Amino acid sequence: MRLNQNTMLLGKKVVLVPYTSEHVPSRYHEWMKSEELQRLTASEPLTLEQEYAMQRSWREDADKCTFIVLDAEKWQAQPGATEESCMVGDVNLFLTDLEDPTLGEIEVMIAEPSSRGKGLGTEAVLAMLSYGFEAKIGQENEPSIRMFQKLHFEQVAASSIFQEVTLRLTVSESEHQWLLEQTSHVEEKPYRDGSAEPC
Repeated sequence: MRLNQNTMLLGKKVVLVPYTSEHVPSRYHEWMKSEELQRLTASEPLTLEQEYAMQRSWREDADKCTFIVLDAEKWQAQPGATEESCMVGDVNLFLTDLEDPTLGEIEVMIAEPSSRGKGLGTEAVLAMLSYGFEAKIGQENEPSIRMFQKLHFEQVAASSIFQEVTLRLTVSESEHQWLLEQTSHVEEKPYRDGSAEPC
């Protein structure tokens, strides 16, 4: 989903960055050669070319959104650290029925065994859920606005400064409050295909 191509989410434990082609050969393809990860994620082994095609699909398809999960501690502690050296997994959100936007799936994979059991997956899922309920779209992008309105997102704000509208998928008040509490520390920052600097 191109919606998140310029977005980085900064949490306490994780940094979520868009899944780009640069992530494929360095770590992602290597992870997916693991029989354990194939079993845990119900995945089939792919060639490098197939993995690139999968990455393009996740980036282009309107019903999918994926972020690569970086270890925030490594990302922030090592000046000049590459995203690839801090990668620990991914988190995905996809709509399973475009006619019913209340149906969707969220998946998380913490591929690095040494990073499991530390709360990184939990924070990644919460950040994704928080991000997934809201969309910021350029005011001129009528097709995208219409698509999100079709998916039951409602406009909640407009910014003449940023020339964008904010649309949100409404959930119950108690669920929304809980989600906000769980993700109050997550910051959304600009991202440009791997050029984002560690904080």
